[in-house]
Amino acid sequence: MAASVIDLAPRKQAVKKVQKILRWDVTNPACRTSSLCHEQQKTTMSTQNAQRLDHFGVAPDLLKPLLDQEALLKQSGLEHSLIELVKLRVSQINGCAFCINMHWQDAKTHGEREERLYLLNAWREASVYTPRETAALAWTEALTRIETTQAPDADYAAINAQFTPREQAALTLVICAINSWNRIAIGFRMPHDLPQEADAA
Repeated sequence: MAASVIDLAPRKQAVKKVQKILRWDVTNPACRTSSLCHEQQKTTMSTQNAQRLDHFGVAPDLLKPLLDQEALLKQSGLEHSLIELVKLRVSQINGCAFCINMHWQDAKTHGEREERLYLLNAWREASVYTPRETAALAWTEALTRIETTQAPDADYAAINAQFTPREQAALTLVICAINSWNRIAIGFRMPHDLPQEADAA
């Protein structure tokens, strides 16, 4: 069934102004199906998202401690599925496209159920996470938004009931590490790999 197209004629001038500012109106079906607009979108996004710095190329020695820490945290005793949920949730909060894409794909590769991924940003209302996972996610949000939360006692009590002291340290370091990676990826505009779009039929 063909999707209905909203008549934009009455607000043509307003739409033009918005397009001038945003360069690409993703809510406009007519624009989405226009090859001209599609090319404009690709060109604009390419310019806006061009990588600023190859940080691995220019400072591999400075990044090595972060990579070494990742290897240690994988052996910390925390479940891989839990680590990926935490990394994905932090990346959602920070708006890191590179890390969202990476950890979504990693989680799926390791057998994570799709509904647990697309419900993650509404985890408090979802029923697909264990008490251990919800405690970890609450702690994740508390530390990622530390300037407003100040790591509440209630959130710490929740992880204290679910995690050993060593696991608490590991979980906290996972949260700190992915926040660091998010800031590196966003700051230097790390490009994320996605499948090539199929040509319009």
